[in-house]
Amino acid sequence: MPAIVLVGAQWGDEGKGKATDLLGSRVDYVVKFNGGNNAGHTIVIDGEKFALHLLPSGILSENCVPVIGNGVVIDLEVLFSEIDALQARGRSAEKLVVSADAHVIPPYNTVIDKVTERFAGSRRIGTTGRGIGPTYADKMNRIGIRVQDLFDEVTLREKVTAALNLKNQVLAKIYNRRALEVDAVIEFLLSYADRLRPMVTDTALLLHEALEADKTVLLEAGQATMLDVDHGNYPFVTSSSATAGGACTGSGIPPTRIARVIAVVKAYATRVGEGPFPTELLDSKGDELRNAGAEFGTTTGRPRRTGWYDAPIARYAARINGVTDFVLTKLDILTGMPEIPVCVAYEIDGVRHADMPMTQAEFSRAVPVYQTFPGWDSDISTARTMADLPPDCQAYVRALEEMSGARISVIGVGPGRDQSIVLNDLLA
Repeated sequence: MPAIVLVGAQWGDEGKGKATDLLGSRVDYVVKFNGGNNAGHTIVIDGEKFALHLLPSGILSENCVPVIGNGVVIDLEVLFSEIDALQARGRSAEKLVVSADAHVIPPYNTVIDKVTERFAGSRRIGTTGRGIGPTYADKMNRIGIRVQDLFDEVTLREKVTAALNLKNQVLAKIYNRRALEVDAVIEFLLSYADRLRPMVTDTALLLHEALEADKTVLLEAGQATMLDVDHGNYPFVTSSSATAGGACTGSGIPPTRIARVIAVVKAYATRVGEGPFPTELLDSKGDELRNAGAEFGTTTGRPRRTGWYDAPIARYAARINGVTDFVLTKLDILTGMPEIPVCVAYEIDGVRHADMPMTQAEFSRAVPVYQTFPGWDSDISTARTMADLPPDCQAYVRALEEMSGARISVIGVGPGRDQSIVLNDLLA
């Protein structure tokens, strides 16, 4: 079987965890290929809620192997805290596999991330302060610590010493913070080595062999298209490749093995952190959406900024990722609204733009052009077919599909695993 990629089509928090879980019982491997514990997935199974940050969503599917790929940066303390929390609730993580090439977030990068963001003041990016960005920077600067380094103390000491020669200068002389001791960092990292070792393997080879054996591999993105370091709202982005292209580099699976790209898109829009957000609602309607949709960060608890559906963003995501199918989530949250605006274009300096503008400066000045659709009052949480939806709700879904650049194959009408309308089989 070929590989399938699952990405977010907006600014994250679209409900990728639910989409992964919906597929989890039918796939053999679920691979997290980018990011770290700076994003979260909330999954509801039989009324029980699970909040995952670093672990792949497939960890909750009994029949699949969850994989942390080489493109992920790993906070070891968070990894084992999540594993322990699942085990305490009767869920096993024994099938988890971790790439030997994945980078580890050392304690000094968490410190640098936090002080840098505070130092930036009004120019802050809005990071989670978990060391993600500095660790990716170390990776590109070739001074990073990889999982495999934890099993060779000589190599680990050389790398930590070299990194701290620079990092401590920055902490002490620029930020007036205490320098970190090499021995303390090494002791912290090595404290996880024995428990981590049985999980570690050459995941690129593992996944190659799985595909050759006709297994189905689902590649799950952290973050989302508009937060991608290359294709998002730079600089208000994450530090990794959260689009479909990143699935290849973050897993070791070649692009010729990818057959389908599924993008999750919310029936409205949200984002966390700084940066332009054309359809943002700064009034009571925004508060209503936030409260109805429980729009608070899974990882940080921060209230999410809320806005109306942005069709140019959806079309951009479809084009950048090569989307074959959309999963539309949280349609039920719009129930009871008399009218539902949808951004169909932008006006920038008096000129109408149907697509994303080329420059960040233009995007920051974009004014949404809305088309308004009638709402519906009927509860849709028990709908399981398109015909079960009220006529105005059906019309809204069809309009979004027509203007978004790919077919809508699944509609989420509630948080539960079974609260979905499947229009097209995502694995057929």
